[in-house]
Amino acid sequence: MSEPSRGRQFRPLPVPNVKVSGFWGDRQEAVCDSTAETLLDRCVEAGMLDQIDVRKPSPGIVIPRHSGLVSTQMFWDSDLGKSIETIAYSLYRKPNPKLEARVDEIVDMYERLQAPDGYLNSWFQRIEPGRRWTNLRDTHELYCAGHLMEAAVAYYQATGKRKLLDIMCRYADHMIAVFGRRPGRLPGYCGHEEIELALVKLARVTGERKYLDLAKFFIDERGREPHFFTEEALRDGRDPEEFVFGTYEYNQSHMPVREQRKVVGHAVRAMYLYSGMADIATEYRDDTLTTALEALWRDLTDKQMYVTGGIGPAASNEGFTDYYDLPNESAYAETCASVGLVFWANRMLGRGPDRRYADVMEQALYNGALSGLSLDGRTFFYENPLESAGKHHRWKWHHCPCCPPNIARLVASIGAYMYGVADDEIAVHLYCESVAEATLGNGAKVKLAQETSYPWKGAIGIGVSLESPARFALSLRVPGWVKGASLTVNGEAIDLSAVTERGYARIERQWADGDRLQLHLPLAARAVWADPRVRQDAGRVAVLRGPLVYCAEAADNGPGLNSIVLTDGLEGARDKDLSGIPGAVAIEVPALRETAEGWGDGLYGESPPERREDRVVLVPYHLWDNRAPGEMLVWLRKENG
Repeated sequence: MSEPSRGRQFRPLPVPNVKVSGFWGDRQEAVCDSTAETLLDRCVEAGMLDQIDVRKPSPGIVIPRHSGLVSTQMFWDSDLGKSIETIAYSLYRKPNPKLEARVDEIVDMYERLQAPDGYLNSWFQRIEPGRRWTNLRDTHELYCAGHLMEAAVAYYQATGKRKLLDIMCRYADHMIAVFGRRPGRLPGYCGHEEIELALVKLARVTGERKYLDLAKFFIDERGREPHFFTEEALRDGRDPEEFVFGTYEYNQSHMPVREQRKVVGHAVRAMYLYSGMADIATEYRDDTLTTALEALWRDLTDKQMYVTGGIGPAASNEGFTDYYDLPNESAYAETCASVGLVFWANRMLGRGPDRRYADVMEQALYNGALSGLSLDGRTFFYENPLESAGKHHRWKWHHCPCCPPNIARLVASIGAYMYGVADDEIAVHLYCESVAEATLGNGAKVKLAQETSYPWKGAIGIGVSLESPARFALSLRVPGWVKGASLTVNGEAIDLSAVTERGYARIERQWADGDRLQLHLPLAARAVWADPRVRQDAGRVAVLRGPLVYCAEAADNGPGLNSIVLTDGLEGARDKDLSGIPGAVAIEVPALRETAEGWGDGLYGESPPERREDRVVLVPYHLWDNRAPGEMLVWLRKENG
């Protein structure tokens, strides 16, 4: 692909280039052994294959419309796409001929379904023929295409089979003929963003710049006047005011993207849009997009993000409300939204290593996203509250099953988020036992082997393997939360203050085979307070250790978690093994416990309840509800002092 921009750009390593073990390797094993097949089985049980199989009669509308316009059945192509993508990534780690054959059969179905002109959407070909491209605002038409494109890229890279990739290239070519500013074309875009980042992936794997240009077109058009969704509704005989949420802020089309400075609307849509914008900013070195993205980033992380990296507090719009509105028990914090935040943060690193983005990527990854998948890989969270009275549990499936394959494909492809590569530099964004292979602009082939038990322990060894010496920079993230980090190269101490740029220790030198770096990130329990304007967390603290947010569960502490009061900070905290989950680290903290003993019969009294000394056990938030059902609490009461 000819380069549409000049200057240094960082791109992620392809998934096959990173072999993961340790913490994330264990989670990938669960995806390979359970989740990948579970996803496909449950898609089949829902009837999704009946909709794409032209050899069978159309199933008709299986899931009724809501709000008169939309049925989640319209999104089935996206659910199958994400499931295929998960399976593709799982095949890198563990070949599974039976599962691969099942995907091949689905690909054959899509090949038979595809129209002669390249169009491909099971809803508009099998349920509502003749309605294609008439309601981009509501019906997820391009969104479904995007997820199938991502599946096609992953499956091609995993198996070498081009059939699905060729199908989606034909569909993308059809879109190029349909969309544009010229007469007779649609100057439109999707109501649920996703196609933009998928087209970038398609361009990178095929080398075709035309797919980048189409992605850029969708981003450039969004929010322009006259407003496409208004014009579209009028052409279709619909009242433009009859919109589910009554505002174009819901799908971030309320103004051109380069003018946007406030994160609004549906959280997942926003994250996918910003991810696509960041990809285009990298590929075209577009500083106008970068300027908008940096403002949006500050708006989200400074005013609208949970300590877990969860985003979108409200169920009513699956998205954002007001600044500092972060309720805990009613938090929506959709798993897909945190997955999307990981996508966006990772793509913000395309312009170069910057701890601001990588720290949040890690925060959302280990907490807000990973909580959505059980340890055995079989059950899921859609919402991720920070407090539960004991009634919130993982479920087997959902009427809108977007989250299970989303968190599964992220876990299965985690290696692609760990490293960024430019012509003359390799950045290490995330730490995990792994082996990565990269080729630099000078042709040097570099292998990096991480040895670590992170995030449970903070010692990280990195071995460098080269066929011949080569000069390049190696940049290692030093997280913002760490105190007392140290780094050695071949046993020689490095002054971190002298080499750290934007939160990364950048070592540029002539590297040789066998060179070794040792990074130490001390891990200790620490208390975190919320901005005083977050009213729901007033007088409370969250406890973190490294990148992990911790919580109290009834399984360790009994019921009535709001009776726990931390008093003297975390000086007496100590690490301990977590019962029931080998290898995991829990934290035991001295505390007081309010008791109802001696309270009497009255609901209210004029004296405070009695307190007794206690020790509270805290567990990583992403592991809650894996052992026994019960209450959970992240923000603990804290006395002043």
